[in-house]
Amino acid sequence: MNNSKPTQHLEAVLNNHGQNMDNKVVAITGTTSGTGFVCARELAKKGATVLLLNRASDRASKALQQLQEAVPEGKFEAVVCDLQQFESVKKAAEAIAARFNTLDVLVNNAGVMALKDNATADGYDVQMQTNVLSHFLLTKLLFPLLKNSNEARIVNHSSMARLGGPLVADYFEAKGGRLGGDGTEEDNLNFQGPRWERYHQTKLANANFTYGLKNKLEAAKIDHVIPLLAHPGLATTNLQVTTAVDGGMDGNSELMQQAQTAEDGATGIIRASVDVTAKAGDFYGPTEGWSGYPDLLEPEELLTDSNNMDINWKGCEQAVGAFEF
Repeated sequence: MNNSKPTQHLEAVLNNHGQNMDNKVVAITGTTSGTGFVCARELAKKGATVLLLNRASDRASKALQQLQEAVPEGKFEAVVCDLQQFESVKKAAEAIAARFNTLDVLVNNAGVMALKDNATADGYDVQMQTNVLSHFLLTKLLFPLLKNSNEARIVNHSSMARLGGPLVADYFEAKGGRLGGDGTEEDNLNFQGPRWERYHQTKLANANFTYGLKNKLEAAKIDHVIPLLAHPGLATTNLQVTTAVDGGMDGNSELMQQAQTAEDGATGIIRASVDVTAKAGDFYGPTEGWSGYPDLLEPEELLTDSNNMDINWKGCEQAVGAFEF
């Protein structure tokens, strides 16, 4: 899954929208590679203390070493957080709260794509728990620290897969392994079938969480914590590698030959993390669909649909508990 395209937009985003991040604490999920790794590296260059939330693994240890080599003056701290286990997410939040009183930016970046119809130990679909439910849990647990910041940001990562049908409550229930199966080879080669529908549900849910949270914060008259949304377009990352290994796609497809680099794929979440002009609900993504400069996008109707936001919020709270403001 080689990509010959050069990085085109990262430097411009940092120059046009970057701010000094000294004395700011940033937590990012999924930093062993791809967009999360790039985001961690660039925010550390800006002076932030970056908390790296990953499963304990050799990959996580190697990524920490690579980040330290890339940014020798950088401030990185590894936090064990397995998004496929609610208990691990709770322990990660406890570990962060024990070290820090304030969190300035939370980047809910990690995700899995088009995996088999398997359940986590908690009983939920592996995609839904990793991409949605655990991020909702992490956000609600860290919210007291975010409130302590003068200007906090919650950055959620969606994708082009947000486009499709509405949310369905079943996907938020403990029905892992019973949500459509794995689909045919033809389905998967054409980015169709039950694997991809489960992925679509998660990426739409990430967006619905952003706008549902915006409404809840406004109702609570909390204006110094702003939820933001980004999507990477099509970028070459380990996300595609994992999906291809699991049989969910052809990693060497013609579509993937059009992918931009992980650096350019990360520019949406980077801009959301640092742009001083950002406002609650701003949505950053490539202006040319699959690729391009990460500019402000108008959210599609599905993203702000009240029924979708309600399904997402109720489903998440049913799984991990009420979100207290």
